[in-house]
Amino acid sequence: MELLRIGLCLSIIFFDMNQSAAQKFNLLIGTYTKNSSSEGIYVYEFDAASGEAVYKNQTAAVNPSYIKINKKTVYTVNEADTIEGSGLSAFAYDQASGTLKLLSSVPAEGGAPCYVDTDKACRYAIAANYGGGNFSVFPILKNGALGKAVQVVQHHGSSINKERQDKPHVHSTVFSPDEKYLFVCDLGTDKIMVYRYNPFNPEQPFSAAAPPFASTEPGAGPRHIIFHPDKKTAYVIEEMSAKITGFAYQDGQLKAFQTISLTADDYTGRNGAAAIKISPDGRFLYGSNRGDANEITIFSIDPETGRLASIGRQSTLGKGPRDFAIDPSGNYLLAANQNSDNIIIFKRDKTTGFLTDTGRRIHVGKPVCLVFSTMAD
Repeated sequence: MELLRIGLCLSIIFFDMNQSAAQKFNLLIGTYTKNSSSEGIYVYEFDAASGEAVYKNQTAAVNPSYIKINKKTVYTVNEADTIEGSGLSAFAYDQASGTLKLLSSVPAEGGAPCYVDTDKACRYAIAANYGGGNFSVFPILKNGALGKAVQVVQHHGSSINKERQDKPHVHSTVFSPDEKYLFVCDLGTDKIMVYRYNPFNPEQPFSAAAPPFASTEPGAGPRHIIFHPDKKTAYVIEEMSAKITGFAYQDGQLKAFQTISLTADDYTGRNGAAAIKISPDGRFLYGSNRGDANEITIFSIDPETGRLASIGRQSTLGKGPRDFAIDPSGNYLLAANQNSDNIIIFKRDKTTGFLTDTGRRIHVGKPVCLVFSTMAD
């Protein structure tokens, strides 16, 4: 009987330890290092039970403004205004220590790279070059390093805002859930371009789909696209209009069914919509708006139709919320304020979707990308 009690106690202890470990994740922070106190990529350990973030490690990098984690490798853009200064970097990543070791750096083949994605099998990395109006495709070698670009797809065209849309501006490259397609948001042309993906064609992995694009409202400026967990719905956040368009999705095709504003009806300030995220349970969508708003708008998602309803707004308690992230447990939302050098940690109510300031802060120079890392990455 005594041995049974001891065994039961040990089981409870191990269960508690496993539960505690399961609630802790690494948080990788990408930053702008130019005219900033930041030195590159920062790694914190985040406790999703308490909301506490503890500094873990950092690695020098030049303007790592967007980060993608795939298995034991971290890929970042090195954003610069010129083609010559722009690149992509690959780092070996040790989750336990949070250390990053540079594996390779390659030219971006376009100015101002601002987004990078990879397929799940880690065959290719795809970079969105905002200034170049193109996207570049890089083979991933066996050790995770990047080879030189094997394909560069140039966009053409413009839209109605001659100050910001006089030429293409590729802002993101996102795979469909089944990875048969790549969706490329082009702020300059008001289009979401669609490409078929053939990973077994080493010279041209991507080719135009049919139809080759979906359009947004003129002057909208599509920035990022995100797919709902149901894999049947996609949402695009539009930087210039500060709106979100919902699309029904099937086999590479997007059909718009709703456009809804991030701002209140009486809002007259400047816009700069940025990040878009969906809660892990698929019930809520969040979108950030910079400009004069500096807030995150909260939307409920109708489980039957996918339609959004605006249910609240939360100040990010800082300036320039270029990015934010929901931790994998769904307990917290962290908002990165680029222009006030801080990350605000909000508690997220899973029932209502609303956010509450915890009073916890992470102070980093010009934070612009937040990515959580789990052992499954």
